[in-house]
Amino acid sequence: MRGVTDTPDELVRLDVDAGVATLTLDSPHNRNALSAQLRRELIAHLDTAIADPGVRVLVLTHTGPVFCAGMDLKESRGAGAGQQGVHEVPRILTTLWDSPKPVVARIAGPARAGGVGLVAACDVAVAAERATFAFSEVRIGVIPAVISVVVLPRLSARAAHELFLTGETFDARRAAEIGLVNTAVADDGLDAEVERYTGMLRLGAPGALAAAKEMLRRDRPATMAADFAEMNVLSATHFASEEGQEGIRAFAEKRTPSWVPGDD
Repeated sequence: MRGVTDTPDELVRLDVDAGVATLTLDSPHNRNALSAQLRRELIAHLDTAIADPGVRVLVLTHTGPVFCAGMDLKESRGAGAGQQGVHEVPRILTTLWDSPKPVVARIAGPARAGGVGLVAACDVAVAAERATFAFSEVRIGVIPAVISVVVLPRLSARAAHELFLTGETFDARRAAEIGLVNTAVADDGLDAEVERYTGMLRLGAPGALAAAKEMLRRDRPATMAADFAEMNVLSATHFASEEGQEGIRAFAEKRTPSWVPGDD
């Protein structure tokens, strides 16, 4: 393990090992709710992990039985619209969504409201079968407005209407069916499945991974001809790039490319 950045009073821990940065929500006393302190620390650790050239993949996980209960309602009570902590949430979700490095969510317990937004903002989400999800906002008189920016691209329209309006709790299998998570696995298989994904993602070239994420989220041109024209340029650029040429050489020489991190 190369580095651990936490103090006894921190609510988010950052550990870096063999190219994988693990960010752990560590506030089980309030179900890992998005308190002001947790939000600040999560932003800081995300920025640190993304800026670290040795990090290839980020994993977002948690301690305690709950992944994230959403906003800290104790802090929201009595605060005016301008003082609501929800104003910091877009920074977190945007950082996860736009990270040039793939982000994997490891969900071992319930996620609610803003916690579901964290899941949706990650590139890959793996949930234990015991995990449950709910857009519970309407049941306390608010709406899932901010998280909808990252949630709606994941869900079918029918599922979004149903779950946003009813606030119904749904299980991990349903979450996988509607596209919120990639897979739901047996509780005792969660870590192995996360490691399977991080193992594959560590093999990708950093620049290629970042470019692939950007490509996946770009607005497509109106015509197929224009789309092919843009993609031809992009493809040729990466074939000719330093990474592309190193990858081609490594393939021919039957060796590991230089960007794959070691295990020490």
